[in-house]
Amino acid sequence: MGHGGDVIEELTADHREVNELFDRIEAVPARASERRRLLDQLTIELVRHAVAEEQHLYPAVREHVPGGDALADKEIDDHSRVEQLLKDLEGMAADDPELIHLFVKLRTEVRAHVQDEESNLFVQLRATCGPEVLDLLGQEVRMAKETAPTRPHPGAPSSPLASRILSPGLGLVDRVRDFITGRGE
Repeated sequence: MGHGGDVIEELTADHREVNELFDRIEAVPARASERRRLLDQLTIELVRHAVAEEQHLYPAVREHVPGGDALADKEIDDHSRVEQLLKDLEGMAADDPELIHLFVKLRTEVRAHVQDEESNLFVQLRATCGPEVLDLLGQEVRMAKETAPTRPHPGAPSSPLASRILSPGLGLVDRVRDFITGRGE
């Protein structure tokens, strides 16, 4: 990830990548090791994306969008459900019968979240923020994704300050684990 552009362009490009990963996972036979690899890649992308949004997008929504607190709280609740599903999928064998059920739940949650963000939150943010703010937020989101965790940590605090403090450390540990296990290559 790391596409360039303002925050809305950056996050929308992430959404398209995630949607493509969902499609690729669905196309792979259940017993294929490729399914596990794609699920790991999906998890990495979703976790990094969520951390960046929680650190930078949602505080901006709270600050700039009328009723932004309620919007941001709803999006963070969506993230919590997605992160728990990712945690439940983590380590599950590609041919586990429960995997497809959890995968469909995850896909449904993520697609609803994306639809809401793109048709509601992004529209309101673009209407209330100038291009300079959106560009700066895009840069901050890209930088946050570089150090963000790559594995779900549903118990970690999701406040922007706690996330900014804890995420780089969790991200480092996750990337070391990924390197050792070959996950995400």
